[in-house]
Amino acid sequence: MKRIFLFLLTNFAVMIVLSIAARVLGVDRFLTANGLNMGALLGFALIMGFGGAIISLLMSKPMAKWSTGAQIINDSADPTHRWIVQTVARFAERAGIGMPEVAIYEGEPNAFATGAFKNEALVAVSTGLLHGMTREEVEAVIGHEVAHVANGDMVTLTLIQGVTNTFVIFLSRVIGYAVDRMLSRGDDREHSGPGIGYMVTSFVLEMVLGVLASMIVAWFSRQREFRADAGAAQLMGDRAPMMRALARLGGIDSGDLPQSVQAMGITGRPGGLMALLSSHPPIEQRIQALRDAR
Repeated sequence: MKRIFLFLLTNFAVMIVLSIAARVLGVDRFLTANGLNMGALLGFALIMGFGGAIISLLMSKPMAKWSTGAQIINDSADPTHRWIVQTVARFAERAGIGMPEVAIYEGEPNAFATGAFKNEALVAVSTGLLHGMTREEVEAVIGHEVAHVANGDMVTLTLIQGVTNTFVIFLSRVIGYAVDRMLSRGDDREHSGPGIGYMVTSFVLEMVLGVLASMIVAWFSRQREFRADAGAAQLMGDRAPMMRALARLGGIDSGDLPQSVQAMGITGRPGGLMALLSSHPPIEQRIQALRDAR
């Protein structure tokens, strides 16, 4: 219920902010006078902005299983599998969440958590992680993923994505329509539907604003990683295992997760200007944040 309320509140807040901004700037009066229905555009932007993000969230678990080939091991009799499941169960109980599905997949050292609901999540670890790290380091990584679930990061990231999508769709079309009206003044189509000015402007702005929106989402995603690292340290009762796990991950190739679960992996590959679009902060910064924690 809390997350549903947050979703509805976020939708309402977006509508209010966009409406106030349009009124203060006088954009609504100009565009309404020239044939643009601001209310309908707001509704369209909200549906399109949140629609894709919500659908992706609801499909996150089956998509993660399909894209990584993850196999559920909750009922496996294999000793290693049982140890992983027991570790997840222990951390889930400490975090106060329902027992997630636990999976293993073939791949380079990595792990991820996903799911639309914190009490019905999926935590998956790779074979490379199990083979390349000590059990204590693997436990720290699992704690990190369970912390993601307990923090509600999947839902919160979806809300942030939905808000930024809404702004991109709304602003690109409002500005595109305004540009088109100014360009068409004095010709025969001044009061007709949107022309080439609208199509070109809104298309270009959607790409430019989309990049800026992605930077905002990526920044938030990087903050989640710091919180999940701290959450793992809290679940284990010690910062050292998480610091050692991060240090080891910093010295090996963690590979690339499928796009559908990339932001939920334990690590990424930021570098140069692309670091602004990275879902994960540099390993060194994460270790230092744990070292500086009180």
